[in-house]
Amino acid sequence: MKVETWTIASCGIFFTVVTPIYWLMARDPTGTSALVMTSLLAWLLAFFLGVVAKQIPDRPEDRNDAEIADGAGELGFFPPFSWWPLFCAGAISVMALGFIFGWWLFIIGVGIGGITLLGFVFEFYRGYHAH
Repeated sequence: MKVETWTIASCGIFFTVVTPIYWLMARDPTGTSALVMTSLLAWLLAFFLGVVAKQIPDRPEDRNDAEIADGAGELGFFPPFSWWPLFCAGAISVMALGFIFGWWLFIIGVGIGGITLLGFVFEFYRGYHAH
């Protein structure tokens, strides 16, 4: 088993032992039910981590001779800059002002917000930073 599974399982053991002791000493149904749910959650997480640990045979975190670079995968795509969040915030501001001054302004803000949201979602599908 991996270290994560043992750590969470030890939390599950602790909460399982503490729950009946708490019930006998306090007779508090709210705290006892919270401890029961906490122990069940810890056991659920320990079970999940154990199953995942068996599916991954050799992780760099589990080897003593591993380097940091062994665990580094693809870092992903990070956008260089974007003006669309500013325009989306402006559209949300117009929608908020629509609640104050009238529904006609809210409807205009929804239209502007739809256009800016589409621009924000599809900004890297065309132009200089398309991929």
